Order: sequence, then C-alpha cells, then structure tokens
Amino acid sequence: MPMTDKLQQSYGTGRRKTATARVYLRPGNGQIHINTRSIDEYVRSNVQKMVIRHPLVLTEMVDKIDAVVRVRGGGPNGQAGAMRHGIARALVDYNPELRPKLKAAGFLTRDPREVERKKYGRPGARKRFQFSKR
Repeated sequence: MPMTDKLQQSYGTGRRKTATARVYLRPGNGQIHINTRSIDEYVRSNVQKMVIRHPLVLTEMVDKIDAVVRVRGGGPNGQAGAMRHGIARALVDYNPELRPKLKAAGFLTRDPREVERKKYGRPGARKRFQFSKR
C-alpha cells in the first residue's frame, strides 16, 4: 500500500448541507470513532451507519482501517453524508487506485444542495402569505 511513506494516516474533509467532517484513517481493525465516541454510541439509525460505512464496504477496507472523525454542524443525516464524503476522500488519499470505484459510486462528489434563504415579504423561502381577494 502507498501508505508507508506517510505518517500512517490519511486525511479527508467531507461536507453536506451545513455539516463538516474531518476524517483521519489509520491502519486498524475497522473501528470508527466519531467525536471521541464509538459509531454505535453516536449514530442511532442503522441507515446512517450504513451510509457512513458504504465507502469502506465498497472498497473492501472495512476490517483493515480505523476511522477517527470530528464532525460539527447540521443534523444527523447531513453529518452522515459529510462523514461518507470525508471517508471517501481519505480513502483516495490512502490509496489513489481506489478513486475510479469511489467516483463511479458518486462518493467523491460534494452534494451542492443548501437551504434556500428566506426572502422578505414572505413567511419562508418560497411560501406566500394566504391570498384573499377581499
């Protein structure tokens, strides 16, 4: 693996909505720690756990790498998406040969969707106040 010339650590930043995740990958046995807690303590939903682990499962690195994640901002789904993006980027940093597989799955693309701002004269971004002819 190309990781021997580095400090035995790879880094990737992931973003989704307003969540940002800083991901550090190290050789290990598949443990994922999020904000100093295990993935089972931090993430309640099995779907979100699956989203976070998906890049590792796709590249068959689940039992070979430990991930240390610092995530802030956003909600549970945004944070899970940010962690997936960060893990995918860190895997490419770890081994550039994994890039085509991760790119084809769409894990390296930053999801550009953000919340639309509220406009003046309206109760929300697009909602109008109730219309009455009289």
